Amino acid sequence: MLDPDGSDGPNPLWLLSGFGVVGPRVPRGALSSWVGVLPPASVPPMPALVNLPSLIDDARCFELVRQHRWPDGVRCPRCGGAAIARDGRDDVQPHRQRYRCAGCGTRFDDLSGTVLAGRHRPLRLWVLCLYLMGLNLSNRQIARELDLGVSDVQAMAEQLRQGLAARTPAVILDGAVEIDEVYVVAGHKGNPAAVAKRGAAADAGG
Repeated sequence: MLDPDGSDGPNPLWLLSGFGVVGPRVPRGALSSWVGVLPPASVPPMPALVNLPSLIDDARCFELVRQHRWPDGVRCPRCGGAAIARDGRDDVQPHRQRYRCAGCGTRFDDLSGTVLAGRHRPLRLWVLCLYLMGLNLSNRQIARELDLGVSDVQAMAEQLRQGLAARTPAVILDGAVEIDEVYVVAGHKGNPAAVAKRGAAADAGG
């Protein structure tokens, strides 16, 4: 399977940004190229009869997280050390690898330090939720596609948005900056009538 840019292998950097793993924004339709079976952004969502979560698997999702989070090998999130030993698997998610740092003794896993740390829903559901959010589906529509409760999807969407916002660089204004004029009234706190009267007088004076 080819990436959207024509290179070999998957290119899911966009979905990992929602997990706080990497930072690029989510291009629409990218997951369709990655999975190879989901519709592009221009195609209406699949009918509810199709079991979307069955189209991708957790093993591949976690492997992609590891590849893009630690391209040069697993590093300790606390001390940055590279002397890392595998420390078993998660009891609920068997594809979620645990690690132990030989330098500082910190224990962590594939999702430690991301917005999904401590979350126990299958990773494929988070991937699909992020994809459907990119199609501008409502929480109710996403819930129907993933066979989840609306409140559950709302909580998942909020977590993903927080992850995206956390990775967005701060806006820095530079050079010539233009703004619309604004009328600011100082004083008259608690006296809206005086504020309105002063504003009307200013308008009358041109």
